[in-house]
Amino acid sequence: MRRTVAAESLPGNEERTMLRDSVRGYLQTHWPAAKAGGSHDAARETALWQGWSGQGLGALGADPESGGLRELCIVMEELGRAAAPVPQLGAALLNLAACATGVQGELARLLDRLHGGQARVAFSFGELDPEPLAASLSLNGDRLEGTLRFVDGAATATDLVVATPDGLVVVDVASAGVDVVPTRALGADGWCEVVLRAAEVCRVPLPEPLLQRLRTVAGLLLLARAHGAARRAFELVVDYAKERRQFGQPIGRFQAIQHKLADNLIALEGVRLTLEHAAERHDLGDPRQAYYAHAALAFGGPALRQVALQTQHAFGAIGYAEEHEAPRHFRRVHLDTTVLHGERVGLEALAAELLEGEDARLPEYDLGEAGNAFREEVRGWLATHWSGERKAAFDARPFHDREFDASFARDLGRTGWLGLSWPVVLGGQARTPMEQLAFMEVMERAEAPRIGASVQANALIMHGTPAQQARYLPEILRGEAMHGMGYSEPDSGSDLASLRTSAVRDGDQWVINGQKIWTTTWWGQYMFLAARTDPRATPQHAGISMFIVPMDTPGISVKPATTMYDGSFANIFYDDVRIPAENVVGPVNGGWKVLTDALANERGLVGGGIVLKVAHGFDLLCREIRRQPTLVQQARVRDRIGRLAAEIEVGRRLMIHCAELAESGTTPPETGAISKVFSGELMERYGEAALELLGPAAALSQHAAGAVAGGRFEQQLRHSLMWVISIGTNEIQRSLIAQRGLGLPR
Repeated sequence: MRRTVAAESLPGNEERTMLRDSVRGYLQTHWPAAKAGGSHDAARETALWQGWSGQGLGALGADPESGGLRELCIVMEELGRAAAPVPQLGAALLNLAACATGVQGELARLLDRLHGGQARVAFSFGELDPEPLAASLSLNGDRLEGTLRFVDGAATATDLVVATPDGLVVVDVASAGVDVVPTRALGADGWCEVVLRAAEVCRVPLPEPLLQRLRTVAGLLLLARAHGAARRAFELVVDYAKERRQFGQPIGRFQAIQHKLADNLIALEGVRLTLEHAAERHDLGDPRQAYYAHAALAFGGPALRQVALQTQHAFGAIGYAEEHEAPRHFRRVHLDTTVLHGERVGLEALAAELLEGEDARLPEYDLGEAGNAFREEVRGWLATHWSGERKAAFDARPFHDREFDASFARDLGRTGWLGLSWPVVLGGQARTPMEQLAFMEVMERAEAPRIGASVQANALIMHGTPAQQARYLPEILRGEAMHGMGYSEPDSGSDLASLRTSAVRDGDQWVINGQKIWTTTWWGQYMFLAARTDPRATPQHAGISMFIVPMDTPGISVKPATTMYDGSFANIFYDDVRIPAENVVGPVNGGWKVLTDALANERGLVGGGIVLKVAHGFDLLCREIRRQPTLVQQARVRDRIGRLAAEIEVGRRLMIHCAELAESGTTPPETGAISKVFSGELMERYGEAALELLGPAAALSQHAAGAVAGGRFEQQLRHSLMWVISIGTNEIQRSLIAQRGLGLPR
């Protein structure tokens, strides 16, 4: 919905940062959030708009090279933060309409007054509004009769613009036959009701498809303003949690508060990233832009309302004092996410796209030139090496026997792809995080078996000696060796610093004694083992070292156990296990850093790996539903599919965000944790939804008569439990998000 402009001619990230800083500074001077609120003050609001227009902000959207939907969303977010009654919505919609169709006639005259600061526009979608009570109109020639409700910005508007099936009509608010009545909503001035009694109008013809797209854009702009309000209230409550003391300590130290605020941050980041992506796709003219917009709307409304509620809970009684900022932000969130029914419209649009096409599937992401090319290269390789009878034979195996395939690992090892991210000097390909995501995506969609030893390889690359790198990395790269991870113990799961397995130096050897539990990949050639080498170290984690232990070393006994997700792990006992002194990875007593560095590198993309599993499974779930026409039209099915699609979009945006950060340096641990928590719990929700929607046949396991999709969905539900626990439980991750991401006290 814009004239075609080359992407390089559009504003960039630097310009958007400058815009945000400029708008925030202007509002802090002319409409400070702490003093906003109360009833409308027409004179003050008019002066605010005139100054605003003088900054050129009223013209945003009219020229793509000066700013499009991305820039408009930034401005709307800042207005939400400041609770500022600037009628930007109407101006933005008119500017975007003019950009799409050209400027002429009455629209040109109105835009001249608008950009000059003389006009202030309120916009209503009239009978195109999905809310039946929003309009009751009769248009006869150049006269408009009826009532409009839930109109934003009408209290101080000079002009009212109303959408009709044939285009727009423009009404002079000061003319005879127009009454504007402020409406109390959520206990304060909110929208307005406009009564029209044969009011004279000017017509602006526009095609109805453009008006429908404008309505979607309006939903995104309102969501942006609501996000700004929710984010401002959230920042206030985080600061409050650091200062407010109860029971002799800041309330931000209580785990209940930390986890509540961590959940709020996860939701806010989901809204921010999906909104930014939808606006970007709009500005770049992506053919699938409507899908991304509907996903943002479907997720954003309920997510922001929940954040607003949880923010109030954390504030306690102070948060519902009217002199506090919090009530006005609470109202803004609820008003802007309720009007236009963005959530409902988004859910239905997503469900229609995914359930009504013969081969519908989630949109494929643009991963950049290198990422897209590599995705096709991997697809081509798999078409030759992982298809036909070979893949069919593997798929026929029981789930518990589909964890690893040695011949496939060796074949893949010949490509060098097991060292995608490794430095070239160590035999790797130094590919970008986007290329790594491309590889992960294609492998997941091909349902290829797991390969590689990424955590252990990371540790060797960052902390291994040249001799260790020369010995162990080539066999990992060739697909010939798998390494397990020996971390957890009976009394030290998430609290790894309390581990008791010991390693004592004896000449040129280390002697290891202890027990490890829940050890996956116990069948590999090596174990990457954490052991205590200084029992007196303070703090405790200072006395841990990391070892590579060959699993055929005498003194190791393994007791495998079957997991509920058709995998396996083992209890492993180490009794006077002797390994060479050179098997220490990193410095003695420096294993904590070795371990955390390796895991941090891995956690940056682990959430992406999970959401790619969900995305593939979700496409298969939609395919199963399409095979049952009676299911496709059920409201509960469409609602659930729409919500899952929107949440998958959040998970994918978190994945991309982590990859983008990794490309520019390192993904902060709290950012990786946000992705991991959201995607892990999304996998659970997807698994539950599959059984709920497909019924009891979906609960039948592999090889049971009548099992849906060979028991795939019920097995994935069982497997989802592992992902909220593995690589750091989600509860621990929430504490990390709160303490590292929000600065709450430990």
